[in-house]
Amino acid sequence: MEVNEGCRVPVRLKNGDWHYAEILSKKEQGGTTLYYVHFEDFNKRLDDWISTDRMDLSRIESSKKDLKTPLKLTNGSRQSTPEREMHLNTVIATSVPGTLTILLSCHQNGTQKKQPAIGRKRKTFGEDIADSQDVPDQKIPRQTGSMVAHHDDIVTRMKNIELIEIGRHQIKPWYFSPYPQEMTTLPVIYICEFCLKYIKSPKCLERHLAKCQANHPPGNEIYRKNNISFFEIDGRKNKTYAQNLCLLAKLFLDHKTLYYDTDPFLFYIMCEIDDMGYHIVGYFSKEKESTEDYNVACILTLPPFQRKGYGKLLIEFSYELSKIEGRTGSPEKPLSDLGLLSYRSYWSQTIMEILLNLKPSEPGEHPMITTNDISEMTSIKKDDVISTLQHLNLINYYKGQYIVTITNEALEAHTKAAKKRTIRIDPKCLHWQPKDWNKRGKW
Repeated sequence: MEVNEGCRVPVRLKNGDWHYAEILSKKEQGGTTLYYVHFEDFNKRLDDWISTDRMDLSRIESSKKDLKTPLKLTNGSRQSTPEREMHLNTVIATSVPGTLTILLSCHQNGTQKKQPAIGRKRKTFGEDIADSQDVPDQKIPRQTGSMVAHHDDIVTRMKNIELIEIGRHQIKPWYFSPYPQEMTTLPVIYICEFCLKYIKSPKCLERHLAKCQANHPPGNEIYRKNNISFFEIDGRKNKTYAQNLCLLAKLFLDHKTLYYDTDPFLFYIMCEIDDMGYHIVGYFSKEKESTEDYNVACILTLPPFQRKGYGKLLIEFSYELSKIEGRTGSPEKPLSDLGLLSYRSYWSQTIMEILLNLKPSEPGEHPMITTNDISEMTSIKKDDVISTLQHLNLINYYKGQYIVTITNEALEAHTKAAKKRTIRIDPKCLHWQPKDWNKRGKW
């Protein structure tokens, strides 16, 4: 069978395993035909151009539906199934040698909670109809924070940028990003790490750097400790920077449909400081007014700075802002696979720290705390507190009560993870006051 777009074929991975992939496109390069493939059940950042020498053409299928006997595939990441909703009222902690047991008095709610009609999760590109009665039949793309839905067409499914260079780093993008068409044909896109302007060539970058006076992001610096700094950027006042940031972020965030209207958002840029200036490490954005108590819309640590604890630092910073605002918050869903891992790790460590440091109010009594108390102390939304306890498999049902038992193994895992978390946010170094955007008119 001829190898065409839409076909499925086993492809040899770099580790030698075989995995079915879908052919998305093909091209001629240097006399060789290359095929752009997406590995089924794997994240799109692993998609790549390959030649036929990595394919098992004897097992090619014309489409996904034609596969009769599935090939034994390497396990890929899958979304977790929705967990049964549980409302926890009281948490009573009792110390037991070798374990920490927590009794959870609760009731189950078998019905799914309905979202309110106003403030419901907003989607984009025709998935949500405008509220205005003037245009009842017109589907209008609406602004969303995490920008979680987009056309899954052949264009956006394929990476369109080969390489970017920002500061001292050359990075291979993971996903499609709507840079101007003339930029997508270049072997490398050069990005000024201070103003994030995208540039065609090293010579143009040299001329730009000679004129660019910036050595840090625009906006207000609201946090600095040691070599870590945070800047708050208003998407309306610093529109060009915010738009360039969204273009850059889209290269590494799949569930993000880019819009150029950045007015409704605030951006918090984390930087490393050295003698040359403030180098962007990552960022998160949040809506100025969120009807669903989202404290993060998009969050990203750039690939060269990942696995250094910066992701959890961004998350911790977002919750420190929520503490100052006096409200609980949660990231906008759905999270990416890496974002979900980071948040679950942060929630687990933060909640475990609370539970392990519990003390009785009076001698001889058991320490007590409610899930609402945990939520207020950490600004983590109550639903996230409960889902974290469930994800850790700490909850058992015993004699009409839910019991959380923290074993020695769980303690060791928490201690090991805590030791790796060497950098933390110091609230004393945060100088920030929340704004009431309801009183500020149109942002």
